[in-house]
Amino acid sequence: MIPIQDLLNRIRWDEDFGRAEFSIGYYDRIEKTIVMTPLKSIDFPADRPGVFVLTDPQGQTHTIPFHRIKVVYRNGELIWQRTH
Repeated sequence: MIPIQDLLNRIRWDEDFGRAEFSIGYYDRIEKTIVMTPLKSIDFPADRPGVFVLTDPQGQTHTIPFHRIKVVYRNGELIWQRTH
């Protein structure tokens, strides 16, 4: 399995592959569930490798480490899943 950071880099930098609609599912430690979010709604801070940042519907900003990403979908099809 490709490491998640390599997959995210491919999505961001490979123009042909990255044209699709992507969504990621990350583990929410508070809700104890997988939260799905469109990849286009998250940011990757240049000064903080290994994390992404998103703003929830209530306006709160969350910084989430890559190790909490559990699934990635491309055009609705599962293309990556963490096995543990």
